[in-house]
Amino acid sequence: MRYTPVTLCFLLREGPTGSEVLLGLKQTGFGRGKIVGIGGHVEPGETDAQAVIREVLEETAVVLRHEDLSDAGTVRFVFPARPEWNMATRLFTARTWHGDPVPSDEILPEWFNVEALPVERMWQDADHWLPVVLEGRRVNVVVTMHTDNESVASSESLLGQEGGQGC
Repeated sequence: MRYTPVTLCFLLREGPTGSEVLLGLKQTGFGRGKIVGIGGHVEPGETDAQAVIREVLEETAVVLRHEDLSDAGTVRFVFPARPEWNMATRLFTARTWHGDPVPSDEILPEWFNVEALPVERMWQDADHWLPVVLEGRRVNVVVTMHTDNESVASSESLLGQEGGQGC
């Protein structure tokens, strides 16, 4: 099965009401209108870390360095009705960076309390793995979508494999 390589980074900070994560309202392309993590496609010749650093800069003007990134695992997304959408997503978190997030043509960034994620406005898979990542644990998950390409048919944690955590 073929997967497009994608990266996401979840910036975390302590806010006035507890831990917060930077997410964004997608303005264009795949996922338009949904609240999503910051990131995107890995370009040829890039490492996952290089790609996520570039994507975060392009989408929010926030500057990350390789040493700011923590590996949070992987999520493979399977779209049986649209296999060209299949993605192998490398996840990162960061607690240090330079600059304040600003909107771009692609993303309107916003801080959300990690205890009150806007899951009703996100892809339906988010609550299957994102809370684990925001707790500081790594995941290794395969999410298979229904034929509507919106709802989750199954979410399987690959226990015993690198990055595997119960979800």
